[in-house]
Amino acid sequence: MLVLSRKAEESMYIGDDIKITVLDIRGGQVRIGITAPQDVKIHREEVYNRISSED
Repeated sequence: MLVLSRKAEESMYIGDDIKITVLDIRGGQVRIGITAPQDVKIHREEVYNRISSED
């Protein structure tokens, strides 16, 4: 696992077309924004696990 530190309003890229931005940090929660092509599926882990178990 790669671990990176970012402050609010800072970003990182995955490849050339997926951008992750830290929007806000409040207490124990971090709000992130993800910019990606429409064909890239993005799910929270619990949703992904539920979808995977249905297959």
